[in-house]
Amino acid sequence: MQERRSEVRLLCADMVQVKWQDRLGRPRQASALLEDISRSGACLQFEIPVPLGTELRIACGNEMLEGEVRYCAYREIGYFVGVQFSEHSKWSRQQFEPQHLLDLERLMAEARKRSR
Repeated sequence: MQERRSEVRLLCADMVQVKWQDRLGRPRQASALLEDISRSGACLQFEIPVPLGTELRIACGNEMLEGEVRYCAYREIGYFVGVQFSEHSKWSRQQFEPQHLLDLERLMAEARKRSR
């Protein structure tokens, strides 16, 4: 499968609160596990499915990110939901850093530097 992302996703783990409206316009809210994140999107793990095209608001610390569900797939332990952030809502490490964040590119660069 060919990678379609233009940005590297950083692996992470942090609990976030997510709000949206269901297809009938009723407000919904759930906790989700933030699995990975980039400037333009994220993957969240839910206990329930979230329909494609749903607009979400994700509370990350004191910040709010907005986006749209691009995929929702069940994988053994929950529903993995891919979110593309809206044009005016981009993530940066300065605005919110997940509790556990792993930047594999930075880690590899530091390892190469040490091995010289």
